[in-house]
Amino acid sequence: MIRDTFRILQMDLTSGRGQVMTLDGRNDFAGGSGLAAFLFDKFGRPDQPWDTPEQPLIFAIGPLTGYFPLMSKTVCAFKSPYHDQYAESHAGGRSALALRFADLDALVVTGQAATLSCLAVGNHHIDLKDVHYLRGKDVDATGKMLRRMYPGSGHRSIMRIGPAGEIGSAMAGINVDTYRHFGRLGGGAVMGTKNLKGIVIEGDAAFGLPKGKAYRNLFEDVYSRMTTTDMMSKYHNLGTAANLDALNALKSLPWRNLQQTRDAAISGVTGERFADDTLLRNAACAGCPVGCIHIGFVREKFMAENQYLYRQVAYDYEPIFATGTMLGVTDAFAVLGIMDVVEKMGLDVMSAGVALAWATEAAEKGLISEKESIVALRFGDAPAFKQAMQHLGQGANEFYCLLGQGALKAAAQYGGEDFACVLGQEMAGYATGEVYYVAQALGLRHSHLDTGGYSYDQKHDEKDAAKAIAFLVSDEQERVALTSMVSCLFARGVYTPDLLAECLATLGYATLSSDMTTIAGNIQQKRWQIRLATGFDPAQVKIPKRFLEINTWKGQTDPAYLARLKAGYAAAIKSMARLNPIPNA
Repeated sequence: MIRDTFRILQMDLTSGRGQVMTLDGRNDFAGGSGLAAFLFDKFGRPDQPWDTPEQPLIFAIGPLTGYFPLMSKTVCAFKSPYHDQYAESHAGGRSALALRFADLDALVVTGQAATLSCLAVGNHHIDLKDVHYLRGKDVDATGKMLRRMYPGSGHRSIMRIGPAGEIGSAMAGINVDTYRHFGRLGGGAVMGTKNLKGIVIEGDAAFGLPKGKAYRNLFEDVYSRMTTTDMMSKYHNLGTAANLDALNALKSLPWRNLQQTRDAAISGVTGERFADDTLLRNAACAGCPVGCIHIGFVREKFMAENQYLYRQVAYDYEPIFATGTMLGVTDAFAVLGIMDVVEKMGLDVMSAGVALAWATEAAEKGLISEKESIVALRFGDAPAFKQAMQHLGQGANEFYCLLGQGALKAAAQYGGEDFACVLGQEMAGYATGEVYYVAQALGLRHSHLDTGGYSYDQKHDEKDAAKAIAFLVSDEQERVALTSMVSCLFARGVYTPDLLAECLATLGYATLSSDMTTIAGNIQQKRWQIRLATGFDPAQVKIPKRFLEINTWKGQTDPAYLARLKAGYAAAIKSMARLNPIPNA
């Protein structure tokens, strides 16, 4: 049923009780990113630490979830252990459709369970179960146990954390249905501090589709656009792993802690190499016909000699960069082996890989020794990195506990801040130039997907800071419209503003469809207001020296242009947050 209100389940873990509430605000905040900001404004404690039990952990979907293809993401919002400020992380899998079938627009979790627990919610039930026996279990073992405890499939989604979340690592992610993740900025640690090992969303209700031909015809049109354009072949065949060879050729692929941007050894870890040698199958998020999830395999000896265990590991561009080129590992199976440990520990693969790359260079320069790293770290040594990932996920000693809070925090104690590849958080794999460096460093999520800064670098040779900043502001607004729906951003070429308006109108969302651009601008502003209210000052963000030292296809980074971009974008962010403050709806 189409509603102009939000249906929210608030679960208080301290009391063990939940309540369903109906909140106005649909026409102001839409859903997804907008709804998450609205709910944090209502339930969050901006002036209190991230691990205060009352801080909310929010999972929000959008008005088009379940109704149109690739509306398959969930927005997770929280106060981050990484920087103690407002954060968003996005994930696919089955969580969005499970929430829709549970007749919920959002789940808000507050409080702290008395013992390690699993929360299961559906349309008519809430179950908080003691799972203290899962303490210390990895993500794989936890998933197997939760699937036995809550049997079913289809509209059931299982989210869980590994050891990294239990110890409060700022790099701890939330695993969603095995192959997807709320990876960045420490959502897993928020679950851990709430004594939540898992969350099961059971979509045990139903929802009706609009009657008549208009919706059916529009759905068929959108489906056709998704599956007959190059989207299907691009993302289904090689997927984003195809970017490795292209970015290496462009001299924009980080190697060995960004000491290089191109290497002839790329042939061992290209998208083609992974597809030819390691690919088992493709999978898809619920409600997606594209199937961009690429699942490879690793083989290891199991128990007796000559007996082997085959494990399935999902890969795409970012994990390959983080555990491959950034660490100097150039064998596809070795890269998957490192990813497998990352998955079990429940770590964000980008932050973990980039942090270990910093630690490896720090070891080369004599800033740390095996006393800190336990295992000797050398670029290209995959077995050592597998051990180090386990140490990082378990917080094996003081060094790894500190590194788990971020590479810059470790560098502040051990030295090496100049070569810590951190842009707000550990960088994504795009050494494309100044616009991208500033876009991730200052972006709201510190994500390469906040804006298309990496793409802008590749299309523009001029050094017009005002033009670049205008692009970052407008492009973010367009993406906010999509993340408030909540669309997979792979579909941004299909879901134009006009098509989004048509989809919303077909479902009966007249106000949203009439002016989604203005609404998206207001949501963009609200998110920045909350981010700044929790302590973010974009003018204070520093971009490490390593980004000034590297050479890309454009040549060496221009420090003057970088400075103009950074100052101008910081001013634009503060301006967006100041203008016409939006009250709580």
